[in-house]
Amino acid sequence: MYKARLVFFAACLGLLLFGIGLITLGSVATGLREKFMLDEITAGTLFSIMPFGILTGSLVFGPLCDKYGYKVFLIISSLCMFAGFQGIAYAGDLSLLKIFIFLFGLAGGAINGATNAVVADISMENKGANLSLLGVSFAVGALGMPFILGILEGRYPFSAILSSVGFLTLLAAAFFALINFPPAKQKQGMPVLQGMKLLGDNFILLVGFFLFCQSAYEAVINNWTTSYLIDQLSVSRSNALYALSLYVVGMAVTRLLAGSVFRKAKPHSIMYVSLGLLFLGATLLRLNHSFELAVCGLIITGAGLASGFPVMLGFVGERYAALSATAFSVVLVIALIGNILVTYLMGLIAQGYGISNLTLVTYLLNAVMFILTLLIIRKININPLNNK
Repeated sequence: MYKARLVFFAACLGLLLFGIGLITLGSVATGLREKFMLDEITAGTLFSIMPFGILTGSLVFGPLCDKYGYKVFLIISSLCMFAGFQGIAYAGDLSLLKIFIFLFGLAGGAINGATNAVVADISMENKGANLSLLGVSFAVGALGMPFILGILEGRYPFSAILSSVGFLTLLAAAFFALINFPPAKQKQGMPVLQGMKLLGDNFILLVGFFLFCQSAYEAVINNWTTSYLIDQLSVSRSNALYALSLYVVGMAVTRLLAGSVFRKAKPHSIMYVSLGLLFLGATLLRLNHSFELAVCGLIITGAGLASGFPVMLGFVGERYAALSATAFSVVLVIALIGNILVTYLMGLIAQGYGISNLTLVTYLLNAVMFILTLLIIRKININPLNNK
């Protein structure tokens, strides 16, 4: 028999390490470019491998967790992430480096999906609130690691830092091995085939395309905000990065509040407030009156984006309890496709029409998310229990 608190802590640990890993790899990119003497194009191509690894991990975790359970899967994923860390730190060949980057992304995507799915499974009620609390752990890793790296980078080579961080994943694997997890839900049959059937489910598609837009929105903010602030407000790169950090703080604090103070709030009310905050945040960014106003806009945007994934995954977890991990896998893959596709399209827009169009893209995404939210909530109200 599993203990829900221990499982929740294990999920937070896994997502924390994923957040730490992503930030660490981004921070040592310069060291990798110098080690392999890469130009900007080659370096960009190299790091574009990781999203496809994450996409693959998100695709495979669901059927495997539903079929065989979470414990062994999380242990193997943690060991793969450890191998990815060590390989990226010490690979002497560019082809090997590509393999290890993909392996890291694969393990990270798998851990991200599995930890969200297992928290949904152990939450008898308030799934969205518990998933919000889980999301805080990723933000803690993403926010805390840059400060640690800033202290260590001047004293140790990037390979030593990367390798040392990697050993944390071994500790996570050991912890996963010591505790019990919920049992497998689909001991009979093959979840892959049932997952294919979910692609014809209107509710799954509505949630998937909402998360497509949500993930795309996050990608636009994460990847293009610094360039937008530098171009539109002539701020320094350090100040632009500082503003982006406060955006993450806004998201983390809002998730913490959603999982504690407002955990009893109705999910549809949370979504309407979130979408309103997104509109307000984009408007403050578009005004371009001052850096301070833009920072406020980013904090509000972070708050607006905080609840999308937890609330929507909570809907999926409740509606497909017998096949939750596979259902999560489907919607997370759709979300990641949105992240990759809109990141590329935003690059084309910025190059052809200017970075000032960033807020127009966010307005469009916000409008589509609002329409999808109306349709999702209408479907829940009309037919709350039936999957169709």
